[in-house]
Amino acid sequence: MPDAKHSKVQLRNALRQQRQALTASQQQDAAQAAAHNLCALPHWQDAKHIALYLAADGEIDTTPLAAICRENGKHLFLPVIQTDQQLIFRAWDSQARLQPNRYGIPEPPTDAQEMSAEKLDIIVLPLVGWDECGNRLGMGGGFYDKTLTGVNGPLRVGLAHELQRVAQLPLEKWDISLNFVATEAALYACQGAEPQGRAIPE
Repeated sequence: MPDAKHSKVQLRNALRQQRQALTASQQQDAAQAAAHNLCALPHWQDAKHIALYLAADGEIDTTPLAAICRENGKHLFLPVIQTDQQLIFRAWDSQARLQPNRYGIPEPPTDAQEMSAEKLDIIVLPLVGWDECGNRLGMGGGFYDKTLTGVNGPLRVGLAHELQRVAQLPLEKWDISLNFVATEAALYACQGAEPQGRAIPE
């Protein structure tokens, strides 16, 4: 039986190929629908500080979600990778010029307001794969896992294509779980170790 690491590599490659094969129109429609579904989160109206990500590699585009957040007066933040491979979050001013980090990922400038993960209301995470127990397969860097271990404050919400859902993900002890996953089809409330998630109807 293959170990979890080997299984993750194979699964990651297969799922990345599937989402990269989506057309621009399919990506745009999925981003709009997933953003709409995410707004059904509990306490969405009360959430003021929300961390997003900038999409790459076929990930769900956060542009529609960012627009909704700004229209509703929410303060947006983007992750910034530190030397210890953990993340801090800096304010994302729509007028600010983002600066590429060592991986080529745009980040807010160094003088932008910083906020720790604990003080955020919602953290929207990118992912490669997910299951309805809230398990998440990322790109393999472990940045969110390191950052969110032991952090209980914000809701952890995956943003994903429905095609990225799998029956069960191979897990390692440091993997953090998700509270919700929003796709173009539904908002799923993840049920910890339970075998089934619960789709929240629109």
